[in-house]
Amino acid sequence: MKKILILALCFCFCHLLHAQGESSAMRVLTLPASAHLAALGGENISTSDEMASIGLQNPAMLASANDRSLDLQFMNYADGAKWMGAHYAMAFGDRHTGAAYLQYMGFGEMDERDASGNLMGQFTPKDMIFGVGYSYLFSDRWAGGANLKFDYSRIADYSAAAIAVDLGLNYLNEEKGLSLSLAMRNVGAQLKTYDGVVERVPYNLQLGMTQSLAHLPVAFSVTLTDLTRWKKSDYLPTGDDEKMGTGRLLLNHLVAGVEIRPRDNMWLALGYNFRRAYELQAAGKARMAGLSAGAGLNLRRFSIGLAWARYHKATNSLMGNLSVNF
Repeated sequence: MKKILILALCFCFCHLLHAQGESSAMRVLTLPASAHLAALGGENISTSDEMASIGLQNPAMLASANDRSLDLQFMNYADGAKWMGAHYAMAFGDRHTGAAYLQYMGFGEMDERDASGNLMGQFTPKDMIFGVGYSYLFSDRWAGGANLKFDYSRIADYSAAAIAVDLGLNYLNEEKGLSLSLAMRNVGAQLKTYDGVVERVPYNLQLGMTQSLAHLPVAFSVTLTDLTRWKKSDYLPTGDDEKMGTGRLLLNHLVAGVEIRPRDNMWLALGYNFRRAYELQAAGKARMAGLSAGAGLNLRRFSIGLAWARYHKATNSLMGNLSVNF
């Protein structure tokens, strides 16, 4: 009954909020929270991980995080911006796991000028995200979870704030190596706007599947994103042709990844994000567009991960994670 109620709640939220747009001042809510997920294409809600940050992609997956683990992340972004965070997870009994999150995006110093172009000083735009998460194991195969997040954004003398909720559900069949997930990310609204300009929180309904092979240490992941947005005008065309075909529209919703584990405590991952590839191609950066890659090592007391991806035409991004078990 609990599983049925959560599914019904998910689809009720989807129905009520399907019209939310893509334009948002809170785009940092869409960035990956770990190197593992960044390497798999940046959008993955069905892959298990022992790091506490796994819950920000799908709160149901928080059940797989190590008890009393602290996860630290750092990523260089475009034009000197830095994306960093800290995540802590703790189990309560056999079925409950809680987490706390803190993330920060600093965009570097910028010149502040008046309407005449006179230099008035410098400012540092920034975003800060505070959040808590919770997951519950319904059975050996079913888990559900939720996150509550607050985003505070500031540009010079202007500021904005938003509140958002994530809901997630996961089915895991370890015997068949199959993981299926449903997640609704960033369901929310602005609490304070930039100078009265209302913008949307980037809501995203996702479905995901991860399938491990029986006799090889390989797992394939497929994630379908933005499942409430099917207008061609919501996505960028590429090349000289301004029209988008149905096939291209469908691929804008697809993120694929493959993971290899040469040893039980080591992972290598490769991902491809079609929408990111098309957007970078439209911006004039087709080389390696959409690709991501990474590797990680899990030891007894700590884990490390490193991933490469391109999110902006200006630069490549490297993300690193360090997780410590107490």
